[in-house]
This record gives sequence, structure tokens and C-alpha cells, in this order.
Amino acid sequence: MQHPLPPKDTPFVTTWYGDIHHDLFARFGHVKLLICDIDGVFSDGRIYLGNDGEELKAFHTRDGFGVKALMTAGVEVAVITGRRSNIVQRRMESLGVKHIYQGQDDKTKAYAELLNTLELSHADVAYVGDDVPDLSLIRQVGLGIAVRDAHPSVQQAASYVTALPGGFGAVREVTDLLLMAQGKLNEYTGSSE
Repeated sequence: MQHPLPPKDTPFVTTWYGDIHHDLFARFGHVKLLICDIDGVFSDGRIYLGNDGEELKAFHTRDGFGVKALMTAGVEVAVITGRRSNIVQRRMESLGVKHIYQGQDDKTKAYAELLNTLELSHADVAYVGDDVPDLSLIRQVGLGIAVRDAHPSVQQAASYVTALPGGFGAVREVTDLLLMAQGKLNEYTGSSE
């Protein structure tokens, strides 16, 4: 059973993550490309450095499941991050993410390339970020999203702020909402929600 949109006269849609205004929820339904930052979104933003300079990051397995489910449902997924890391490359490749942009001091260049390559418009895109370097994309895309523990300026610019913090299921929250709004959530959860 697909999750139907409520009638237009209903102001809010009830989700697992709280009530969302109907108009905002409808925007989740139009997304064809989800772009995420890495540090502070897929991870909690902390970088662990070993004595020999080894860099470690933690990723949440639920975020990974959500990304795979979203791509299976036909929504493209990309990451654009300012840092470079072999860990990020390996994690994203293991999830099947094809659009991996690292070392992007100016994220708008990678974003423009993605729009051109995938032949999409701003309205087709959701972007999830947590800090000032993400502001330009959050303001350009059709659905700008901040994680719960994002910098206040990012939260103010975003259309939606997640209930969960970065690195602790925020990406899964977004993928669940996208699947729900597109009527495909039940295919992956077995839920009647």
C-alpha cells in the first residue's frame, strides 16, 4: 500500500520524524537527486587522527540502508565535500554512490556539473548540510535541509531541519521522508505507514 498524500486542506503530514507542513512534504515528493555533505551529515563531524596520522570517521549503517533504498527507488544520490578522504571514497562506493565530489572548496561548481550531467533543475534537488560552506547550495536547491546540530545560520536558511543529528541517522531520516513523499517507503520498510 502506498502512503497517500493527505488532502490539500490538511495543513500537516504526520511522519515518523514529526509533523511536516503539507506544502513542504510535497517538495520531498519532487526530488530526483539527493546531495549530501559528508562531515557533520554522514558523520558526526568529528575527525579522529591516529598517532601515525591515520584519519578515521564513523558512518551510521542506517544511513547506508536509506541511501541504497533511495537509489533503488530511482532517486540519484551524490556527495559534495570540501575534504578529501579515502575513507569517504570507499564508503560511498560500497553504497553504490556514483557521484562523489571531494576536495570541493567551491561546492557550486560540482553542483552545476551534476545538474548538467543529470539534466536536472534546482527544483529537482535536495541538499543536506551542516555548516557555512553548505549555505550556497542550501539556498539554490529546491529543498535545502540542515541536520539538527547544524550551525544556526544553516538551520535558518534551510527549508527543513532534521529531528536527528548528523552521523546519527539524519541521512536516513531524509531518505525515509523522500521515499514516503514519493509513495515508495513501504517497499523498504514493510510498514503500512
